[in-house]
Amino acid sequence: MQKIRLMAKSDNRGRRPSKNFKGGDSKKPFAKSYASKPRQSDPKKKSNPDEIRLNRYIANAGICSRREADTYIAAGNVTVNGKPVTEMGYKVKRSDDVRFDGKRLNLEKKEYILLNKPKNFITTTSDEKGRRTVMELISSASNNRLLPVGRLDRNTTGLLLFTNDGDLTKKLTHPKHNVRKIYHVHLDNSLDLSDLHKIEAGLELEDGPITVDSISYIQGAPKREVGVEIHSGRNRIVRRIFEHLGYNVTKLDRVIFAGLTKKDLPRGHWRYLTEQEIINLKNIK
Repeated sequence: MQKIRLMAKSDNRGRRPSKNFKGGDSKKPFAKSYASKPRQSDPKKKSNPDEIRLNRYIANAGICSRREADTYIAAGNVTVNGKPVTEMGYKVKRSDDVRFDGKRLNLEKKEYILLNKPKNFITTTSDEKGRRTVMELISSASNNRLLPVGRLDRNTTGLLLFTNDGDLTKKLTHPKHNVRKIYHVHLDNSLDLSDLHKIEAGLELEDGPITVDSISYIQGAPKREVGVEIHSGRNRIVRRIFEHLGYNVTKLDRVIFAGLTKKDLPRGHWRYLTEQEIINLKNIK
């Protein structure tokens, strides 16, 4: 696919020294009158690194989100060292016996797995209709409860990230971070240049305006194949952009997600992220 292009000094400012400045061997401390008194710390406000909020403990254990954990805590589903706890903001030690519905919880090691999703798998943890889910494809990857970051349609292929790192999931799915996603789009007909320019300029869909970051034809391929870079996470947004102009998307493949690529990752296979890839994701602004 064609790559898509995105478009001390010195402090010496020639000022004269202050008349109040005592240079040389003066025994008087410089700017003594400006020195602030040392701040007295409140021992009650010191945080204990061995303690963690109960809702975060539950979320880190892979049970649910922090917000959902608050609901379970209030409902009395959680015990600490054998006693029910319903207090919001309650802190526990990592060595405490924390149980959810009677089952003891353990803090999980954070894991990050990248899947090259094939067609005919839905992005959900379970399906009441018995359809195949992406969780089947990574079932051997971990004993921890991993969740997909965002969604891909059943017939959309390509990169899908899984993790039990709730903070990273929130970052990668929040619109303000503009996470980079590039799709290889196959259409039923060649895309007219005028329509390509319309997409570049932005379209007004039924749920509001939408603009792409970049769009181009695929070099060496028919004009019905295009590359689209977009950061919106709205439902079926890439398909709806082309449907709005009268085209049907026959194949949709996500080839880049947040800097991750499909290199050496065959369709239907998964791999663990490298340490550097994890660092790069966490450094996304």
